[in-house]
Amino acid sequence: MDASAKKILEKLKKKQYDPVYLLQGEETYYIDKISDYIETHALNSAEKGFNQVILYGKDAPMATILTNARRFPMMAERQVVIVREAQDIPDLNKETGSKLLLDYLKQPVPSTVLVLCHKHKTLDKRKELGKKAEQLATAGSFKKPYDNQLVEFVSEYFSEKKYTIEEEAARMLAEYVGNDLNRLANEIDKILIDHPAQEPVRSADIMAKVGISREYNIFELQRALVHRDRLQAAKITNYFEANPKKNPAIPMVAFLYSFYSKVLAAHTVPDRSAQGLTVALKISSYAVKDYMAAVQRYPQQKTLEIISLLQQADLKLKGVNSGSEGEGQIFKELVTRILI
Repeated sequence: MDASAKKILEKLKKKQYDPVYLLQGEETYYIDKISDYIETHALNSAEKGFNQVILYGKDAPMATILTNARRFPMMAERQVVIVREAQDIPDLNKETGSKLLLDYLKQPVPSTVLVLCHKHKTLDKRKELGKKAEQLATAGSFKKPYDNQLVEFVSEYFSEKKYTIEEEAARMLAEYVGNDLNRLANEIDKILIDHPAQEPVRSADIMAKVGISREYNIFELQRALVHRDRLQAAKITNYFEANPKKNPAIPMVAFLYSFYSKVLAAHTVPDRSAQGLTVALKISSYAVKDYMAAVQRYPQQKTLEIISLLQQADLKLKGVNSGSEGEGQIFKELVTRILI
């Protein structure tokens, strides 16, 4: 589990509520998990009628939100105001709205629990609100997890539900679904509907009950090519072929051309250490490991051949000597020939 989400939830489970929660970021799973917990547990059923307000950002300017937040609870210890889709608050990024919120954050009403669910992005830290909000509120900023963190998430989720899963099955589930944690949690919930609690979930259960719903991107294809992982490359190109609008081939060919051009340049660099390639190719220290691996797996002559293949594919995709081949076929053939 994300460390900041875990810290917030542990405190909530001890019935310790803070005046303002700012939940933001690309990964919406933890935003929903925390806000749902507060909605369910902060008030009992008798108190919710008068003391719980759910607002949606697009329908609630900042003045409306804060008018609700400044009310006092009726026959209860606290009131709860949850703002869903807070990124759509019409004046949030305007001077008037951001100043109103900043003023409230500096002096919040202690008996109110205000929850701002700012999804898919974070506040702009170049602006005063973005700089100060995380200091003044209980904040969680959630990024999409890396692939190598997904198996741990799957295992923890099963454990929370009092079930177990074999490690290979957890890896398969993560591979099938990818790093959308809401989708991953939904798939697990479906698996557990009729699964005996005393039996671990195995690979056969995953194959029988989970559809391949992962969305791939060009960076993952590049990684598969670098490591000459034919199976993974085939999965990704099949996905691209099935979703051409999301993955147009011409920009992907251009991306791979840029990558292999730098791999070719790397072959001529005298110092092929991580530091040497980072400086010579003007790339980030994070990206350099892919170039070092590519130099080892693709000799200079093969790299020249790949660049030629990419040029030919680009022409075909633009209608030159393409015959009856479709975009997906051209791209799949390209990837196959790169891996030969």
